[in-house]
Amino acid sequence: MNLPHPHPADATSPASVPGRSRSRFPVAAVLADRLDDAPVADAAVRLAAARGAPLLLIAVMPPLPPRAVPPHPHGVTVRAVLGRALPQVARAGLAHQPALYHRPAGRTGRLGAAKALLDAAVAHGCSLLVVSRSGPAGLDACTVMEAAALRGGPLVHAASPAPWVPLIAPRPPG
Repeated sequence: MNLPHPHPADATSPASVPGRSRSRFPVAAVLADRLDDAPVADAAVRLAAARGAPLLLIAVMPPLPPRAVPPHPHGVTVRAVLGRALPQVARAGLAHQPALYHRPAGRTGRLGAAKALLDAAVAHGCSLLVVSRSGPAGLDACTVMEAAALRGGPLVHAASPAPWVPLIAPRPPG
């Protein structure tokens, strides 16, 4: 994990204040290579900074074909999915770690993909997930919240999608 080491003379860091310890439970941002990844990353960065926690950037990938070797979490395909989030993370200076989640192949039911995503997040020690309200089918915030309620955790924060803005300015009446 890419963890920064606070300077011992920094008396304002949470790790140096007596009675307060730095949270080691990462905040996860679920990124699916969509336009909604930017608001998810913004919300995850705000929550991680407030908690003094590192970020886990979970890249959602399509199902693996049978007998295929999964790509490495630091590989090119994962970095391509995480591309929209990395500028916000870099500006915030937070520690982060990439993770990979392949959607389950076949029919897993309405909550199957969400439960598998929660299992992957918990395996990395996450206490909070940030998910887009309009995420991919089965991985939207409502479905993931329902799966988390049935499973008993972790907490799920819903990030609103980016507002729609026209790409071309309207032409003035002429």
